[in-house]
Amino acid sequence: MTTKDDLLEAAKLIRNRAYVPYSAFPVGAALRTKSGNTYTGCNIENAAYPVSCCAERVAIFQAIANGERDFAEMAVVADTDRPVPPCGSCRQVMSEFFKTDMIIHLSNLKDDIKTVTMEELLPFSFQPSDLTEPKA
Repeated sequence: MTTKDDLLEAAKLIRNRAYVPYSAFPVGAALRTKSGNTYTGCNIENAAYPVSCCAERVAIFQAIANGERDFAEMAVVADTDRPVPPCGSCRQVMSEFFKTDMIIHLSNLKDDIKTVTMEELLPFSFQPSDLTEPKA
């Protein structure tokens, strides 16, 4: 089984593959599924900034594309002073697929780690159940 340290190391390694010619801010993410598989992602930028994709979403999308839907744990790593926080877009995507009690390890290259749950990362998130039609 993949440990927290394994996930953090996988996130650090994939960070080296990031395509970041504009920000020079490589980020890596590693996602473990309940079936025991690990999917990694790095941020991929584009000259048209809005179509860039963050490491967290790349890892989630890879897992989804491979038929995975049950997630256990994620690690995210960047070269920051504090453990790297995911952006708002990533938090929303994470809340779509992660249960509120899922563990997410945020880290930096100094091995500072902050471990949070999905609920702590994005409380009161917009959920699929919010899309139901209002009752008349």
